Amino acid sequence: MSTTGELILLTLGAFGVLIVMTVIGDAARLRMPQGRTSVMVETYMTRVQSWWAMVILLSLALLLGVAGVSLLFAVAGFAALREFLTLTTKSRADHWALALGFFVVLPLQFIFVGFGWAGLFTVFVPVYAFLLLPVISALRGNSDRFLMRVAETQWGLMIAVYCLSHVPALMTLNIDGYGGREVLLIAFLVIVVQAGDLVDLYFGRRFGRRKIAPGISPKTVEGVLAGLAAAVAIGAVLNWITPFGLWGAIGMAAAASTSGMAGNIVFAAIKRDRGVRDWSHLIPGQGGLIDQLDSVIFAAPIFYHLSHLVWT
Repeated sequence: MSTTGELILLTLGAFGVLIVMTVIGDAARLRMPQGRTSVMVETYMTRVQSWWAMVILLSLALLLGVAGVSLLFAVAGFAALREFLTLTTKSRADHWALALGFFVVLPLQFIFVGFGWAGLFTVFVPVYAFLLLPVISALRGNSDRFLMRVAETQWGLMIAVYCLSHVPALMTLNIDGYGGREVLLIAFLVIVVQAGDLVDLYFGRRFGRRKIAPGISPKTVEGVLAGLAAAVAIGAVLNWITPFGLWGAIGMAAAASTSGMAGNIVFAAIKRDRGVRDWSHLIPGQGGLIDQLDSVIFAAPIFYHLSHLVWT
């Protein structure tokens, strides 16, 4: 079967799963007494609805190849960077640095990824951008909360640009015997991470008792273990679209899901620190883009570098 055929098959399978999940959510709503709602059920349904949008957009981008995926995640990175920096400390002295971050650093990072220049895109943000932008801000002559302003800008670039760029970067890997199918790694990563998150959410809310980070995140030990088990099981089922083999796919799914859940906790801590519930209101009823991609943001570079180190 061709790579395009495999992508279409995966998309149809994802649609089938989403239809089942939507029916389950609607059935849970119908069981509620008239006039009452369940926070758990409504949260579950909003996640499922966001999955529909993500599956459709990602499927279209994957079918377009590296250019389509790079463009999709560049736009997502721009929106995520805007969400993050809106909640940070800034002054007029940072305007030039921010403009360079949005309109020079971000597009260059994804251009380097699109051309497969691994030697550049792996160091461009954490070395060159991190050294240049503080200089731009310092030259404006305002030292008030300078370290805080610089660190927050750098962290925003790290998560919204550098980490997200590792999703399309998976298509640039040169794995023996897997040429032309690298796009399937993106599907594998997104499916196992998001599925693990959804199961974690449901089991954590329904059966969770022991919170992992009380006061920061509602995640529970029970929910995380259930989410990890689901990610591993799905990784095993989908091993045929990867070059990893059965046990390699299980290990990669576990690594991606674990790092994604860790990222979810980190972002929850940042939101608590800033006193907000959601990163933005970009997606009605579901928060911002970072709320939907927080796990993928943390999982993508781990997944990329493990794939590069072990299988290329």
